[in-house]
Amino acid sequence: MRHFSPAMVRFIGVALLACAGLSGCGGGSGGGNSSSNAAAPASASAASSASTPVATAPTQPVPPAAPVNTTVTQSTTANVQPITVANIATGTRNMLQTSVTICVPGTTTCQTIDNIQVDTGSQGLRILASVLSPALALPSVTSSAGSTVGECSVFGTGYTWGAVRSADIQLAGEEAPGTSIQVIADPALPTVPTDCANAGISMQTATALRSNGILGVGPFAVDCGAGCASTALSRWYYGCSGSTCTSSTLAVSQQVANPISRFAADNNGLVIELPAVAATGASAVTGTMTFGIGSQANNVLGSAQVLPSNTATGFVSTSFQGLTYGTSFIDSGSNGLFLTLTSLPKCGLWFCPTSPQSFAATVTGSDGSTANATFAIGNATTLFGSGNNAFSNLAGPSSNYFDWGLPFFFGRRIFTAIESRVTPAGNGPYYAF
Repeated sequence: MRHFSPAMVRFIGVALLACAGLSGCGGGSGGGNSSSNAAAPASASAASSASTPVATAPTQPVPPAAPVNTTVTQSTTANVQPITVANIATGTRNMLQTSVTICVPGTTTCQTIDNIQVDTGSQGLRILASVLSPALALPSVTSSAGSTVGECSVFGTGYTWGAVRSADIQLAGEEAPGTSIQVIADPALPTVPTDCANAGISMQTATALRSNGILGVGPFAVDCGAGCASTALSRWYYGCSGSTCTSSTLAVSQQVANPISRFAADNNGLVIELPAVAATGASAVTGTMTFGIGSQANNVLGSAQVLPSNTATGFVSTSFQGLTYGTSFIDSGSNGLFLTLTSLPKCGLWFCPTSPQSFAATVTGSDGSTANATFAIGNATTLFGSGNNAFSNLAGPSSNYFDWGLPFFFGRRIFTAIESRVTPAGNGPYYAF
């Protein structure tokens, strides 16, 4: 899930969500059948400016099913948020999820929402209006002209549209007070602007989104930045009056924000830790999302190699089989590894080698620092047929980019530092593992 800053072409994320079963699984992320080909990945995000190429994957229609409820038992450690990969009704594999509590600002009127995707490739909390209690009357964010603010989030295969509202966001023992979020398909703004609707398929339901919302905890503090504050840009923020919404500027302080950046402490980044899984996968895994870097004993960098990312785009680069991919990113919102590789057979839009294959690559930061990374690719048809939901070796082809998706997280501690925030290893943005 990545956004591009219109002014600086800021890359913030690409999430590629795959069909969990075999091809013919209802055309999307539903249960499998006996077809011989693994199903295609379906892009769930990649918000961008129109002028910036976006790494996307083919998509298929989504079957008429909603995700099951996955309630995440909360930790007693203030800066540790439990996360899980488990079965969901759409059948999508490698979906990293958590539960988020939101409150009417300054009150104890709160609601905990389950089935929220955790995405290190985007910024901000986006929640479907359909899962919010009528009692949770979140105030609208209004522009300097007094109009209600709406937002269009353009993803790799479609869009979400909704009102920008203010909420206190609670994660573990941390709180982001009065933070702007996007309420997807908010009935207060029922008319989708034409330019937004033309961005692809509508992702306005739990089935299409494959979750109840997205928690963007990537390397930037807000989803757009200075570009949207100075220029009214298409497919970003809108000022709405009645059914008429017009592209509008919005102050950075009012933009949809990475909640971690609004914490009083532990606000310079996060570390995601997931256990290793067998080559055949696992039915379910539970891990942790720990807030802060070097702020407490449980989030020290230790021996992790720090790889500064581009301050405008968030990219690092990856060298693989003699080629270097400058468009490279580490993204928990992508449910597979996506890379350019012509030597392996494909089944549908996944790789399906006759036996598991091992590979090595080198990730390089913007300062020239490097880290070696090994990974494996298994047969997607076999993996999907196992009935498991968490895979470290699920991969598919890309075109001229390298996406270190969720499989890369299993068995590692992966840090994401937020832009300009001070850490023991210098200011963000950077990745470390």
